[in-house]
Amino acid sequence: MSTLHLRIPVGQRSQHMVICGDDGLARRLAVTLDAVCGEAVTVVLPSRREGHAPEIAALHRDPLSPVELLVAARPDEQTLRAAGVERAAALALTYRDDQVNVTAALLARTLNPTIRLVVRMYNRERGQHLERLLDRAVLALGRTGGTSLDMSTTVLSDTDTAVPELVAAAAVGQGDTLQIEGQVFRGVVRPARTPPQSADLATLAVLSGAHQDDPASEDSPETPGEEGTQLLPDTVTSYHRQFTHGRLMLEEVTHHHRPEPPPRDRCGYGAWLRDRLAHLPWKVFLAREVLAVFGALATIVLVLAVATALAEPGPLWKSVYLPLLDIFTMGDPATDESPARRVLQLLAGFVGLAVLPLVVAATMNATEAFRKASVGHPPAEDLSDHIVLVGLGKIGTRVLAQLRTTAHQVVVIERDPHARGVSLARELGVPLLLEDAGVPGVLDRARIRQSRSLLVLTRDDGENLDIVMAAREINPRVRVVMRLYDDDFAATVSRTMRASYPDATTRSRSVSALAALPFSAAMMGRHVLGIMPVERGALLFTTVDVAGHPELEGRSIHQAFRQHEWRVLAVGSAVEPGSPGSTDTLGGLRLDRPGFDWRPAHGLILHAGDRVVVASTRRGLDFLMTGVQPHPTDPRR
Repeated sequence: MSTLHLRIPVGQRSQHMVICGDDGLARRLAVTLDAVCGEAVTVVLPSRREGHAPEIAALHRDPLSPVELLVAARPDEQTLRAAGVERAAALALTYRDDQVNVTAALLARTLNPTIRLVVRMYNRERGQHLERLLDRAVLALGRTGGTSLDMSTTVLSDTDTAVPELVAAAAVGQGDTLQIEGQVFRGVVRPARTPPQSADLATLAVLSGAHQDDPASEDSPETPGEEGTQLLPDTVTSYHRQFTHGRLMLEEVTHHHRPEPPPRDRCGYGAWLRDRLAHLPWKVFLAREVLAVFGALATIVLVLAVATALAEPGPLWKSVYLPLLDIFTMGDPATDESPARRVLQLLAGFVGLAVLPLVVAATMNATEAFRKASVGHPPAEDLSDHIVLVGLGKIGTRVLAQLRTTAHQVVVIERDPHARGVSLARELGVPLLLEDAGVPGVLDRARIRQSRSLLVLTRDDGENLDIVMAAREINPRVRVVMRLYDDDFAATVSRTMRASYPDATTRSRSVSALAALPFSAAMMGRHVLGIMPVERGALLFTTVDVAGHPELEGRSIHQAFRQHEWRVLAVGSAVEPGSPGSTDTLGGLRLDRPGFDWRPAHGLILHAGDRVVVASTRRGLDFLMTGVQPHPTDPRR
């Protein structure tokens, strides 16, 4: 174990953040906590040269960065003590080995019962057990002296945290996203003095300069004399301020409504059955291979029937019947018949041995193709402006569930009939093609030419890229969002696709990059729902119980607003998650019912039994939670 130039002695480091890992998620997490959240960060690396360690080390060499580095092969007790876990506010464990993360989490909880733990886990069931175990350990080991601390264990999968961004990118385009109570929101830039849209919920910021979601302003210098970006401005400022580049609005992407039932629920079972029978793919039994095999069998039967009729004259039916029995080895031995008949029987038996396997194989292939096509449900011929989703694995299934809470139509392509999302697609009545999206013609059957967006979420980076390039050739203007595992590869692909198709939108998403903000939010406390970067600042979205907060309790929504510090976005009941009536399930997935009113009246009075969603600056959140006004020393706060 070695320390790289620690600027702050271990004994003096307090309330900082510790990250253990060296992959893309660890690097993104360090950048987010440092640059966006303004937190002091210590990163524990297994090696100085492997993975993303050189890039993380570059953060440490930045004289303006508070990122500290510690090199240790394993996150054992000695390493965690050296990283200052005993005094740290939060610890993130991002190793790709679940067992290493579990072991380190148990050690950290023993060293510091009040630390917030954020653990990356691929096994979701094991992660849920770990959360309960470590939270119970807080009660057994912690001695907080009666103070209310945010001691929590949060187990996250980077797969799940990527879903809201993928849904928003496909449904509405670019913008930072946020998921609250099963709903997806995004920050969208509106030009100054633009009338509010129906999906807009609140003004989050007045922008001073170029914003990542405002392509027109990327090369525009700041207007002289401008006062700078204002987070959470009042209504007058947000709509009438001069010399602004626009307003950042919180826009609702998904809506809580039950997906439309399949046609059989609306039209009756009889009508649905007739419709399905009429559209069953009977033509698979007329495939070239099937016709060739059964044509050869018919030719052989005809030849043997003619030979039988010449050897033993008789009725025509008998001349055909006897060769068929012999081919299928169903006839009795012709020991008492003529030599010609016995020879023909032997020939028919040998022909049956050669032909029957081909007949069985062709029949089974046609039956399997019929079954797959029957399970699938092709889109209507007049469908347009829809989203094509390729891949129904872990991510694809959850993306489909959330896409169906939007107003968009979805067409799904999945080549594996046993994929976990196929049953959900059938339950939702979503058009489904059980084919390989890379095969020519499949994207055309999904009506890619008329589609709004293409989401490619298979597990193979190369396959994803092939599908996207094929779709671009068919529809150069389609909005494309693809999942790629490698962060650098994702950035390279995105730049290349944008250069090749400048008039189209291409978003290549690395799972680790999408997971960084949710992991950062969890490190800042269980009450923090998400973080949204805004130019050189950041907004935190939190849930707060109104009881005990004089700035909220007994005040109206309008009176509870504090300019530049916090804004109440939604109001709900302070009911614990998991209570009766709070959740619903569909296809084995948890779909939260709306627990908050996102459009509360400004005159609504907040009571002790209410729970609110608040957008705040870091300074505002500190003041709201502690009642102590912090010193405005950090502009990012």
